[in-house]
Amino acid sequence: MSNTFITSSYHWRNRYLLMRHGHSQANEQGLIISSPEWGVPSFGLSEQGEQQLAELVARWQGLAPTRVVHSDFLRTTQTAERVASAFGLTLEKDERLRERYFGALDGQADRHYPDVWALDAQNADHQQHQVEAVSHVSKRMCAVIEELERRCEGETVLVVSHGDPLQILLTALANKPLTQHREQPALQPASITLLGS
Repeated sequence: MSNTFITSSYHWRNRYLLMRHGHSQANEQGLIISSPEWGVPSFGLSEQGEQQLAELVARWQGLAPTRVVHSDFLRTTQTAERVASAFGLTLEKDERLRERYFGALDGQADRHYPDVWALDAQNADHQQHQVEAVSHVSKRMCAVIEELERRCEGETVLVVSHGDPLQILLTALANKPLTQHREQPALQPASITLLGS
C-alpha cells in the first residue's frame, strides 16, 4: 500500500476538503456511469445538484479552499467549477480522481452496486464483472494526496471526486483494511469531509 506514510502521528502539510460531486444526472436516472467514455462528456449535474452547489457556495462555512483538484468526469468538473468560481480559483484536473470503473456493470442500474460491495468485503483485489479492484482505486487516490503533500504546503485543497473512490481513500488513510470501505459513513452528494489539521 502506498499510504503507509500516513500514520496517527503524521503532520499534514496541507488541509484537504474531500468533496463528492453534487447530485448528478446518473444519480437521477439510477445508472452506474463509471467509464470515461460516458462520464467525461455527459451525465453532469442534475437540477438538484445545481441547486445543492448554489446553496453550498452561498452559505459556505469553514475553510476556504486555496486550490481545487478534480476528477475529469463532467459531474465532478461542474461541481469543482461552481466552487472554484466562488473563490476565484483555477481548476486542476487529475484523472486519478476518476470514478471507480464498474466494468460490465457500467451503464446498468445502480441496484448492482451492493453486489460489488459484497465482493469487496471479501477481497479488495477482486475484479469480478471486470470492475476496478478496490486496491487499485486506493493506490491511485492515495497517490494524488501523496503528490500534493510533496509539492504543496499550507494549502487548503478541495479534492472533488466520487463516492466509492473517496470512501476507499478515507479507509486507506485510516489504515483500515480496504475490505471495510463500505463501513465508512456514506458520502452524500455535495458533502465535504475535512482531512488534515
